[in-house]
Amino acid sequence: MSTTPPQGARNGSDDDEPRPEPIRFYGTSWVEHTRGYRIRRAALCGLAAAGTVAGALLLWFVYAGLEGSGTAGWLRALVVVALVMCGVMAFIRTWSGYSRPRGEDAVDESAFRSIKVVGFVGVFAAYAVRSAVEAPGERLLRADHEAAVARFHRRTAKRSGHPGRRARPGGRKSRHP
Repeated sequence: MSTTPPQGARNGSDDDEPRPEPIRFYGTSWVEHTRGYRIRRAALCGLAAAGTVAGALLLWFVYAGLEGSGTAGWLRALVVVALVMCGVMAFIRTWSGYSRPRGEDAVDESAFRSIKVVGFVGVFAAYAVRSAVEAPGERLLRADHEAAVARFHRRTAKRSGHPGRRARPGGRKSRHP
């Protein structure tokens, strides 16, 4: 959660309420579902679905090329199994990235980059399905943002304000007139 104040803030203190993290293609419109959030979500869902179909078509052309070149049947089957497994793993990794927080002992996502490249159809499919429900990653960021705002309000509610106006112990007044 970003605790930086807005650009127009008068003071640079850290008393300002935490700001939500932006989501790619959505900015911070996901917080209150404003500024074309629903239209953007529908458009991105459609584009991701079109990318899924285009990727599946591309993979079909790859298979047709293997078949037309006279490649052995076992090799064609091996390629299909590899592409399907990479697509499924990419879908699962992408989907879990949108729905579950990463643990401290989680595997680095860069280790799965090559699998996600080969299984790009699964990545597009996960993005399309998630965009049909909400902005991908919105649930995690919303939970983080709401927790940060709650911590902020708990922290600021305990403050008494200006320290010079605080009541002194024993009811004594300040020595300075």
